[in-house]
Amino acid sequence: MENDKRTYYVSVQAGSIMENKGDTAFEFEISATEDDVADLQERFDMLSDLDNSSAFRAILPAVPYHQDSALDGYDYTLTDIYRKLYDLGNEETRQTIAGMDAIGEQEPPIT
Repeated sequence: MENDKRTYYVSVQAGSIMENKGDTAFEFEISATEDDVADLQERFDMLSDLDNSSAFRAILPAVPYHQDSALDGYDYTLTDIYRKLYDLGNEETRQTIAGMDAIGEQEPPIT
């Protein structure tokens, strides 16, 4: 039953999605199908890949963050994750994300 929604606990910081509330620390509670969870995990994997590929920026402190197009993909993906969590989240999750101003309008990065 892939369309049955279940409760999951998500940590954006750790990039984790758990079924058991006590497994580890989490920031958000969502109600999602298995397909939703697979999609969200794919986004976390992409975010991790983008983070790793932009690690070299740390040795180039002369390049301001807001002028570094290599990090645009990371920012876009992170915002995309927060939008997905907002859509799947319970009321507390939605209020928290709305209060973070993390899902404002954003254009996809130019590649």
